[in-house]
Order: sequence, then structure tokens, then C-alpha cells
Amino acid sequence: MADSERPRIYEVAEAQAPLRHAPSPDATLDTEALKGERAAVFEITDEGWARGRLECDGYEGFLPASALAPPGPVPTHKVIALRTLVFPGPSIKLPPIEALPLGARLAIARSEGSFAVTAAGGYLPARHLVPIDVNETDFVAVAERFVGAPYLWGGKTSLGLDCSGLVQVALGACGIPCPRDTDVQEPAFALSPAPLDRPQRGDLVFWKGHVAIVRDATTLLHANAFHVAVAIEPIAEAIERIRDAGIDVTSVRRPGYAA
Repeated sequence: MADSERPRIYEVAEAQAPLRHAPSPDATLDTEALKGERAAVFEITDEGWARGRLECDGYEGFLPASALAPPGPVPTHKVIALRTLVFPGPSIKLPPIEALPLGARLAIARSEGSFAVTAAGGYLPARHLVPIDVNETDFVAVAERFVGAPYLWGGKTSLGLDCSGLVQVALGACGIPCPRDTDVQEPAFALSPAPLDRPQRGDLVFWKGHVAIVRDATTLLHANAFHVAVAIEPIAEAIERIRDAGIDVTSVRRPGYAA
């Protein structure tokens, strides 16, 4: 497809799809697209890579074309569990056919007992879903669910995620738009009125290339390469440890308020 042609809209059909920096399976993972998200695809290479732009945050890169499909019914619900299983029938004893991450979007056709049934015929625990327009109210609590999840550059699920991915997913669960990368996240939100020595729950602490979420007056939460996981850490210790690596805090921001 030539660049001058109008892009075609596709939907992520797999649980999650890697968006890579180049059309190669060993290229850097820049971010992930979750089931039900849509992307504008500009071209599909002979090698099976779709060059496109994600609808949710405008991120551009290369997705496996095999992970995409023509848009199906408009999603009606989203996953609120860290990970939920899709079964081929109304029984948790059946072998699951798919495992979906928090934030995945689905078109639900009907209910059957304790299950929600997708338009494609999959059965999910209804308690793991909410209507698409229902949002969480505490993004810090959402982020806390990921404690112990492994660190993965470019990741956005409980199988692995990075610092800015954690922030984007947690804020997204609360209906707060958030860019993908720290250098865009930082200027997107207003400066916090609380000084660094008295941060408030929900403040975002930024360093060059890193971001953490304040839990309370003494601790923060972040996906980081030091712990190689999402971890809770004393604020003072984190600041000192990162400063010892030659990096100082650049700002403290308050999400939910435009800069």
C-alpha cells in the first residue's frame, strides 16, 4: 500500500500484539496493543508486518499482520482483572482458548449464568468485565495490582511492563488519557502543587527516562530495571539510588489535569 493511500483500519485480534521499532521479530519492543484496540495500517509488507498507528495513543510502528483482523462489532466491555481466561463453553473446567490482559476490549453479545459471552462465542467470567464506559476511580490502586509483575521494556500487561506502560495502563483504567512514553507523559500533566518532600498519593515523579507513582507520603510504586519488576520502594531510597546513577528528579506531576 502506498503512503499516499488512505490507511485501512484493523483491530487487534490477539490478546496482545507487539508493536516493534522495525519489521523484525528481534527489533525493539516499543509498546503493545491489546485485544480490541484499533490501528490505522498504512502498508502490509510481504514478510507479514503491518506498518501502522495505534488509535489509542498515536504510537507508530510495526505489528504482526497475523495479530490483526478487520474490525468486528464495537466493543461493549473491557477486562478489569489483571488476566482473565476465555473458555469455549460455560465451564471453567474446559481448556481455555485465550488469556486476556487488563484493558482488553470485547463485544459482549449476551450473559449465560456467571459468564459473559462474546460476539465470537467465547465465555468469560462476567465479574472480570465492566461496560466500556465504566472507569476505575483510583489509578494508584490499579497500579498496585501489578506489584511483582516482571519488568519488560515496551510491555503493558501483567506478563511484563515498563514504567511508562504501568502509568498508561493504570490511568487508562480510570478513563484518563495518557501518552505512552515518559518524555511525552511528563509535559502532558500539570505540576503537582505538593513539594517533592511532601508528595501526595497519585503524584507522578519523573526522572529523565523514568516515572514512578506515589502511593503515600513515604513510598512509591514503579516498574524498574533495578528490581526487574513492579516494586514498592521508599521514596527517599529511590531518589537516592537513582541519583547515585547520575539522574535527578526532573518534576513531580499531577495526572488528570492538563499542563
